[in-house]
Amino acid sequence: MSLIKSISGFRGTIGGKPNENLTPIDIVKFASAYGSWLKSKGPGRKKVIVGRDGRISGPMVESLVEQSLLALGIDVIHLGLSTTPTVEMAVVFEKADGGIIITASHNPKQWNALKLLNEKGEFVSGDEGKTILTLAANEDFNYANIDEVGTLISNADSLDKHIQAILAYPLIDIAAIKVANFQVVVDAINSSGAFSVPALLNAIGVSNIRVLNGEMTGDFAHNPEPLKEHLTELCNTVVSEKAHLGIAVDPDVDRLCFVCEDGELFGEEYTLVAVADFILQNKKGATVSNLSSTRALRDVTEKYGCSYFASAVGEVNVVTKMKNENAVIGGEGNGGIIVPDLHYGRDALIGIALFLTHLAKSKMTASALRASYPAYFMSKKKMDLDANISLEKIFTTLEAKFSAYPINKEDGFKIDFENEWVHLRSSNTEPIIRIYTEAHSQSAADKLAEEIIAIIGTIK
Repeated sequence: MSLIKSISGFRGTIGGKPNENLTPIDIVKFASAYGSWLKSKGPGRKKVIVGRDGRISGPMVESLVEQSLLALGIDVIHLGLSTTPTVEMAVVFEKADGGIIITASHNPKQWNALKLLNEKGEFVSGDEGKTILTLAANEDFNYANIDEVGTLISNADSLDKHIQAILAYPLIDIAAIKVANFQVVVDAINSSGAFSVPALLNAIGVSNIRVLNGEMTGDFAHNPEPLKEHLTELCNTVVSEKAHLGIAVDPDVDRLCFVCEDGELFGEEYTLVAVADFILQNKKGATVSNLSSTRALRDVTEKYGCSYFASAVGEVNVVTKMKNENAVIGGEGNGGIIVPDLHYGRDALIGIALFLTHLAKSKMTASALRASYPAYFMSKKKMDLDANISLEKIFTTLEAKFSAYPINKEDGFKIDFENEWVHLRSSNTEPIIRIYTEAHSQSAADKLAEEIIAIIGTIK
């Protein structure tokens, strides 16, 4: 059991002792710190959007968050069950001063979190997050008197506005999707995807939909991270139903994974690659992903004569790099799609609409579309850090040994070889180093990881 306080929000397991887990006391403190930060930004009554995913603890956490904000004299627009991208967009739709998304994303059901947004519906910056952490640590709150307590305002149309914005996006071709007559299976993982994904699919012309794990109990039918080992039911159902496509989302619908008609995964890393391919066919510009994402995005980007840029890991870092480079598409290899001229946040719903348009216009099967992209394989390993050996010494040793190759130290340490790469990052929560590699075969990726681990093991 644990409590993780970071610059982007607060995450922990429900139950246990305060300051060790995400207890009611911690929830009130963190929500109050966020509200106090908003109030410090300037005069006038503040307004905050609050929405949650479908996990079991959601209603409890939501109530504590909302009541804490009301007590500070902040008006709260209550979305209830929602998605992360919908909350982000609602901040802009409602001209709010910020937002809180109550979700632990892909974490198991015992986890929950408060994710914090600014007035643009984007995650707070590192400096802003540090200020909020300080306010929480000092419990520096000043609650409103009885005549200035905030107002709770219900909002039931935020998802409709989100979907309408997607329908209005110029590259979405509903007519082409209708002609394709897709049969789709959705794994909703007992959370917000159960209502949001079918609503989006119906709106873009897909009516033949089978929903798995569609009861919004928050008692997840399997581990909610959309990885191959967790999606056996979806893969099997796509084949047995002779469906064109399977769709998996995480509990808050900001990550997206597809299953091909043959029951094989399209590949979470390749969700962004396919959507970027379609975007770049129609609109030239830069692309961005993080340093641990597949090189296939760079290859596809350069095919169109455009420039690819890598950011530090983390959505806020991807967004910053996208803004700096004026990127037309970006995201992360975990199935996170960021379409900047819709909003600067990972959004599975716009990802689904763009992918289905691409699939319909290509007139290919999902497996054929996947085969049209460069084939890369990734290995993800970790090793314990020797307390007597610093990360700096590890990186210095590797830099000397591989000085002939491009090295990126923006986030950990990455070496780009001709046909493969390795990225090392330390964990923020445990004494380990994560070692990600990618190559043209799984055996080559695994071999490169083992070679780097062996080198690190010789450092004294």
